[in-house]
Amino acid sequence: MYTLFYYPRNASLAPHFVLKALNVPYQLELVDRKKLVQKSAQYLQMNPTGRIPTLVDDDFILFESAAICLYLCEKHPNGHLIPTEPQAKADFYQWLMYLTTTLQNELMVYYYPERHTQSAIMYDDIVHTQQSRIRECLELLNRYIGEKVYMVNEQFTVCDCYMFMLCIWADELKNPPLSFKNLNRYLKGLAKHPAIKAVCDNEQTDLCAYK
Repeated sequence: MYTLFYYPRNASLAPHFVLKALNVPYQLELVDRKKLVQKSAQYLQMNPTGRIPTLVDDDFILFESAAICLYLCEKHPNGHLIPTEPQAKADFYQWLMYLTTTLQNELMVYYYPERHTQSAIMYDDIVHTQQSRIRECLELLNRYIGEKVYMVNEQFTVCDCYMFMLCIWADELKNPPLSFKNLNRYLKGLAKHPAIKAVCDNEQTDLCAYK
């Protein structure tokens, strides 16, 4: 039985999708961000970064969302959430790294401008700049997706789980993911996946915009 320490719509969303897609036994443990539980001494013993998520597998503890996703998939290869053919697998890692190190980072700067300047008068400028930088990322992804149903190898993978999570985060932007033709079709298709639907329902994430 896995335990996923999570908070709705947080970086725990992708691992939650993966757990559901793998159909393995797991339980959820809410980490209340409103009460800063992720900064508590008890939580920091598990996850010294003070961030969400954390996965507990018996006496093994793991943090970082993408690392958790990959660990779960490698433990359950029959779930086929990582391609096995070498070039497809390389393509998978390429896009997963792009999502985690580029798009996710840009979104974090957008949502937390105060972490990137000591001057409060710069907040609006950072947010405005990030809107443009994130739009460029989404334009690239929109071109890449084209008519694809899934991001890589014509199969549902961790990349799709991660992509859907980040696009939910970006839905309040001036140019949200759904405003791009190919991403709109792709994301609305993903929203029908049983794992995506079940997890979003569990975390009370409204998918009406994706119908």
